[in-house]
Amino acid sequence: MFDKNYNFTVVDRFLKYVKYDTQSNEEETRFPSTEKQLVLLKDLIDELKGIGIKDAEIDQYGYVYATLPANTTKDVPTIGFMAHADTSPAVSGENVNPIIHKNYQGNDIILPKDKTKIIKIEENPDLKDMLGYDIITTDGTTLLGADDKAGIAEIIDALNYLLTHPEIKHGTIRVCFSPDEEVARGTEHFDVAKFNAKYAYTVDGGQKGEIETETFCADMVVLKFIGKNVHPGYAKNKMVNSIKVASYFIDNLPKDKLSPETTEKREGFVHCVSFQGTEESTTLKIIIRDFVADKLKEYEDFIEGIAKKAVEVFPGATYEFEIKEQYRNMKYVLDDHHQVEQYAVEAMERLGIKPIKSAIRGGTDGARLSFQGLPTPNLFAGGHNFHSILEWVAVQDMQEAVKTIVEIAKVWEEKS
Repeated sequence: MFDKNYNFTVVDRFLKYVKYDTQSNEEETRFPSTEKQLVLLKDLIDELKGIGIKDAEIDQYGYVYATLPANTTKDVPTIGFMAHADTSPAVSGENVNPIIHKNYQGNDIILPKDKTKIIKIEENPDLKDMLGYDIITTDGTTLLGADDKAGIAEIIDALNYLLTHPEIKHGTIRVCFSPDEEVARGTEHFDVAKFNAKYAYTVDGGQKGEIETETFCADMVVLKFIGKNVHPGYAKNKMVNSIKVASYFIDNLPKDKLSPETTEKREGFVHCVSFQGTEESTTLKIIIRDFVADKLKEYEDFIEGIAKKAVEVFPGATYEFEIKEQYRNMKYVLDDHHQVEQYAVEAMERLGIKPIKSAIRGGTDGARLSFQGLPTPNLFAGGHNFHSILEWVAVQDMQEAVKTIVEIAKVWEEKS
């Protein structure tokens, strides 16, 4: 039974963390991609030591590692909890001004600094379950940063609860806070051996109850069209404009299927995310996504067929087609470790939280970690509308996430 008199620290921590501008940069090659992420990450050492975690440290890459030692005589597998400190490059995270809308009464939420920014009930059906809750939003000028500073605050508060309630038995718990998750580099320098956990959970999901054990499989295709550039004043029958070749390719992608805007649920897609070129050469970056790995090859063959057609239509043009593997569906690994999901589900059910098993139309650090030998499903952190000015999170859902982390630790100890 969770101590009903416990004074949660999760909200105060969260409101403090979102004030840090930790936006990552997908154009940078250094790691972490922005120095400003390190400001929060270094300060998290003080946060952890402040609650009694003695070995908290930050490595040369900006990963924060820490340990809550076991207080049981049982042989319990070491489990980890992880969250990322960076926020999305899509929307500014500078000068975040969080606002708490207390005792929410079912209305649309108008953000005060830009009244055109409205969190509408019709677009946010989860708000219908939030009557009487306290909703945290931005002022309408930035994102909030619940992705994933809510996860960080929840993990630290859960550790604080366990430290102040030593009667709760648990195994060794490892913690990691990481940079650059939002630019798909969050595990680039993560040291699995140093983390030394048998299983882990990322606390980076959305609505209360979510437990995600399945992600997309993902590749990126780098497609380069090569033309022939000639001075435009003398180009007749000589120039082959690669921009036009690439445009033909784009125009011949399906318009009613196989794209993010036309797919949902378990449907995969092909999505051009970058188009840069001159008459001489144009490079397209295309992400390929599906829950089934074999489907990626099918989609890649399909779009290469369109590329071949494009260079046939523009004689003299050529193309280069490179496939870069990104990540695979973590379900392929987690299916061999059912207890990781089962124990999280049991923890939620004990707390009266309805587990929501869902597949992520995207990826998580857990997908890569699972294939690196650390099976890692994703747990809810409570946030909504990630990467958006309309981002929001309920105080009560963050508290439920704290309870869930604590209960998972208890379940692992009891089952060992």
